[in-house]
Amino acid sequence: MYRVGIDLGGTNIAVGIVDEQGKMTYKDSTLTLHAQRTSEELVEAMAEFTLQVVKAAGLTLDDIISVGIGSPGTPDAKNGILLYANNLNMFNVPMREIMQRTINKPIYIGNDANCAALGEVVAGGAKETDTAIMITLGTGVGGGIVINNKIYDGFNNAGGELGHFVMVVDGEYCTCGRNGCFEAYSSATALINQTIKAAKENPESEINKIVNNDLDKIDGKTAFDAMRAGDTAGKAVVENYIRYLGEGIVSLINIFQPEVLLIGGGISKEKEALFGPLNEMAKKYAYSKDESKQTKIMPAVLGNDAGIIGAAMLDA
Repeated sequence: MYRVGIDLGGTNIAVGIVDEQGKMTYKDSTLTLHAQRTSEELVEAMAEFTLQVVKAAGLTLDDIISVGIGSPGTPDAKNGILLYANNLNMFNVPMREIMQRTINKPIYIGNDANCAALGEVVAGGAKETDTAIMITLGTGVGGGIVINNKIYDGFNNAGGELGHFVMVVDGEYCTCGRNGCFEAYSSATALINQTIKAAKENPESEINKIVNNDLDKIDGKTAFDAMRAGDTAGKAVVENYIRYLGEGIVSLINIFQPEVLLIGGGISKEKEALFGPLNEMAKKYAYSKDESKQTKIMPAVLGNDAGIIGAAMLDA
C-alpha cells in the first residue's frame, strides 16, 4: 500500500507516491497558477492532478491509504481547513472537503515546513531519531519541529515559526513586521544583503570580482567563494553570518534539545565551512554543553522531496 504526498507551492504543485517505508516511488509536478484560479478551483485541480499521478504510477485509489498536503501558511489540521496562506491568497479553504469530492480517501493537511521536517525524520538526515528540528535557509527561515515522531505545531496549528523569535531588539526589519528576528539575520536573503553591504564598503574585494561588479548577481554562495579565495571582506561576512545563525541555533537547542538539528536550503551545501563552526558554537555555548549527549547539527538530505514525503506520512 502507498500514501500520496502533495507539496503545494506558489509556483508548482508536486505530487509523490510514497511507500510504507517513506520511500518515494514516483512523482510529478504541475503549475499552481493560483493567480488564475479561485481557491476552490486550485484545490479541485490539485485533486485531479493527484488522480493522474496515481494512474501514471501504475496504481489505483485502492492502492492508496491516504493523501497528505503540505501547504505554506497555517492549516487547521483537525478540520482539514487551510486557514491562511498569504502568498497563495487562500483563506479559510476547506481543502479536505474539496479534495474528497474527487478522492474518497482520508485527507490530511500540514504546514509545508513542518512536513519537510517530518520527511527528514522518516527517511532523511534525522532518520532513526524521534526528536528533531529542521530549519530551511531561503528567502526567509522556515522551520519544523518533530517530537516523538509527530509534528509539533502548537494548540492553534501556528507553532514552529522558528524564524520569528527576536535576536536583536530594534534590529533589522523583518517581513513579519517586527524588528530583529532570527530570519532577518540568518536567512539567505539576510546573507545576500550582508554581502552586498560588504561589496559596497570594499570595492576592491573579491566579492566584486566574482560578480563582475554587478551586485544583483550576489547570492548566498558569493561570500563563501570570496572567503575561500582569501578575501578579508568575504571572510568577515561569513563569520558574522555564522555567528548570528549559530546564536539562534544554540537558543533552539536550549529550548528543545533535539537529537538532530538539520539545515536545508542552498547555504547548507557549504558543508564543513558552515557546519564545522556551527557545531563548535553549540559545543561551546549550549546550556547542555557538559552533557554526554549533544545535538548534532547536520545538513538536510532530501531536498524538495522532504515536503512530499512528510506530507504523505502525516497520518502514519
